[in-house]
Amino acid sequence: MVLTKIKICGLTSEADIVAVNEILPDYIGFVFAKSRRQISEETARRLKDHLNPRIQSVGVFVNEKIETVIRLCENNLLDLVQLHGDETEEYILRLKKVISQPVAKAIRVSGPEALIRADDLPCDYLLLDTYHKEQYGGSGICFDWSSIPGLNKPYFLAGGLQRDNVSQAISQLSPFCVDVSSSVETDGVKDRNKIIEFVTKVRSVR
Repeated sequence: MVLTKIKICGLTSEADIVAVNEILPDYIGFVFAKSRRQISEETARRLKDHLNPRIQSVGVFVNEKIETVIRLCENNLLDLVQLHGDETEEYILRLKKVISQPVAKAIRVSGPEALIRADDLPCDYLLLDTYHKEQYGGSGICFDWSSIPGLNKPYFLAGGLQRDNVSQAISQLSPFCVDVSSSVETDGVKDRNKIIEFVTKVRSVR
């Protein structure tokens, strides 16, 4: 049985690092795209230096210059790249020719057709998130999981996951990884207790 992995996205502070180091999710996310959770390369480096090496760091980008993504990867800041914008197949191919880190392409789910097309992209993983016409992600809203077709690629499941529905998501879909951000926050700040509760819940069902 393949165990569902856990990603806590949108870390911004040393307190966040202390919290994840305590409970050890599989991945954490640094957001480099414009967002209230956006951090600079310098901040990401400082946080990464204190991150338990058993936790993999994910860089979240939206339509970023490919040279920037490559530089962060070559500087060993990232263990995985998450493309959350309108990046094309050509962009992904160019990136993968240069970096050794795996690439996840986020798809905002509006129906099964887009996912079927995305399954053929040259990325290593998909990330399934809720479609919102004005946002690239981070809405904290669930989408209809029944719209997910059979996919060949392993995928990260995002969009409105929380302690109360993640068991159903894992049982129903068996995603490669469950990905949360806003549901483990209080007043827009990562909450240690909520992070621990979420990770503990996932581990109790996987």
